[in-house]
Amino acid sequence: MKSIYVGNLPYSATEEQVRDLFAAHGEVQNVKFVMDRETGRFRGFGFVQMEDSGAAAAIEALDGKDFGGRALKVNEARERAPRPAKNW
Repeated sequence: MKSIYVGNLPYSATEEQVRDLFAAHGEVQNVKFVMDRETGRFRGFGFVQMEDSGAAAAIEALDGKDFGGRALKVNEARERAPRPAKNW
């Protein structure tokens, strides 16, 4: 199972639309949009989980593809770097 980062999504996009876009390349396990903690609004990026073989095909086919008037940024998700501790 691979996690795929999907950036530069239009703010009007839905998780269902993104699922349909990726489903053409393999079985989609999960789609998760990232929301702003303060406002609760969509931040324009998210993650898609797919089987390894479908994930590679989806990344190759969809990186740079126009979706809702914007060029998608699609690549394998990386672990988030640890944040430094806040010194209050």
